Amino acid sequence: MQRKKWLLRTGQVFLIFIMVVAAKFMDKTHLIAEMYVFGDSLSDTGMVSRATGGMYPPNPAYFQGRYSNGRVWIEYLAESLHLSSKQTNNFAYGGSTTGSVGNSYVPSLLNQVESFTQTHQKTNSDALYVLWAGANDYLQGISSATIPVKNVTTAINSLTDVGAKKILVANLPDLGQLPATRNSANSVNLSTLTQAHNQGLRRSLKILSQQHSDLEIVVLDANTLYRDAITNPAAFNFTNVVSPCLSGNGTCSNPDQFLFWDGIHPTAAAHRIIGETAFSTIQKVGMINPSLIMVP
Repeated sequence: MQRKKWLLRTGQVFLIFIMVVAAKFMDKTHLIAEMYVFGDSLSDTGMVSRATGGMYPPNPAYFQGRYSNGRVWIEYLAESLHLSSKQTNNFAYGGSTTGSVGNSYVPSLLNQVESFTQTHQKTNSDALYVLWAGANDYLQGISSATIPVKNVTTAINSLTDVGAKKILVANLPDLGQLPATRNSANSVNLSTLTQAHNQGLRRSLKILSQQHSDLEIVVLDANTLYRDAITNPAAFNFTNVVSPCLSGNGTCSNPDQFLFWDGIHPTAAAHRIIGETAFSTIQKVGMINPSLIMVP
């Protein structure tokens, strides 16, 4: 009898211990509740289209306001996270730079973040905040990576000031190897600027992580992903990683086998790969618990 009581008591204590440990684990690895997106045409799901009354980007060459032939990467990421359209808040505008360069009618990354923080004095710490910008700065003539990297860092700091804890930042693909630039006189310079931007961004993010112990920052390595696709297209089911599917002569018959839709932007097939890579990246660093992602 005494032995049974001892076993029962021991079992209860062990069960309580397991529940406490599990609760702590679950608390740190809960699902991402919302997503906020800031950036340029790579993440734009229709902001410029709505601002221009559907005139740009033109339909049907571009899919429902996206700068591609289908959904863009951030939509694939939201789907993997099981976030509804109401839980995904996208502020990205095609043509956006990080700061004050470019079209004054298109809000820059800093403008986007500022308008958000002005209306959100306290944010959801369980939300994922996504930033991808910088390409337009260099494509529009910026000759140093210093200011664009500083702008991205400032944008992240502004978000942390209102409570952001989970940040996903994408670096830049090689801007000298786009269909629109690879044969231009500026190709080598753009490649050099891309490298400088990504190195500077990596250093800045490391410093931010050291300054904010409770901040989770993960980098979507778009540079390596693009490079791998260009080096080994078959691994990504691509047959063309040099030319755009959309050109003056019309569109190709097999867009899913192309890396690029136009001279700058990826196809929907490439966007899907980017979105899947972003999801696996935040899984690997423990920002979400893989076992808590329910398969529909």
